Amino acid sequence: MSPQQFLQLGPLRLEYRQIPAADPSRPTLVLLHEGLGSADQWKDFPLRLAQASGCGVVTYSRQGYGQSSPVTLPRPLNYLSSDGPRELRQLLDALQLPHVVLLGHSDGASIVLAYAAANDPRVLGSIALAPHVIVETESLDGIRHTTEVWHQGELRERLARHHGTNVDSAFHGWSDSWLHPDFSLDDLEAQLAYIEKPLLVIQGREDHYATPEQLVVIERQVPGPCRCVLLDDCRHFPQTEATERTLELVCEFLERLPA
Repeated sequence: MSPQQFLQLGPLRLEYRQIPAADPSRPTLVLLHEGLGSADQWKDFPLRLAQASGCGVVTYSRQGYGQSSPVTLPRPLNYLSSDGPRELRQLLDALQLPHVVLLGHSDGASIVLAYAAANDPRVLGSIALAPHVIVETESLDGIRHTTEVWHQGELRERLARHHGTNVDSAFHGWSDSWLHPDFSLDDLEAQLAYIEKPLLVIQGREDHYATPEQLVVIERQVPGPCRCVLLDDCRHFPQTEATERTLELVCEFLERLPA
């Protein structure tokens, strides 16, 4: 695992890890974690991604996660399409990365899609693993089940190893937002119509937080080049449940990006 580092963005401190590129001409892959994730919860995927692609890889913990600054709850209900993209822009500015490809998982994938809609010239393309662009019954049922497990205690202990003092706000910032009666992804769905750069979307066929309707909506709304792939024998974590195929798809996508 690459060493832990910190970025100070005004009052905001973000934990990040960076693997240098084997080939300096390649773009940097910037990874955005899921709703209960952090920089180090990608495990060995960033290293394998760097080795397979020749690209540099950056992972970071969003505010309220990992060892980054705490967040004040409740989060805004549109945090995926507002706070997340704003924080990502700050990170890209601070690291001065000239060319990047964004890769997000779950909540992180939704943030990637929202940021892709801004058509930042530094972003050559975007990859979304198990994104959410509509709120489905399956999503809410999955979050309710995870919340039940949380209250039993073991999940909190496991997550505390990664989030430390952020553990409670990390969990409740995610679950309380999604389960709020006014939570909606309408803002995010509307932004899909502005994505112009190449996009790769990967979802597991057995995803317990979503149905393939997520891919249908994305394909229908995105005007730019878009490839959606549904993986067999995979649930909500393509990067760990179908690692080889996911790496293969990502590398194919990178090779086809316009120079």
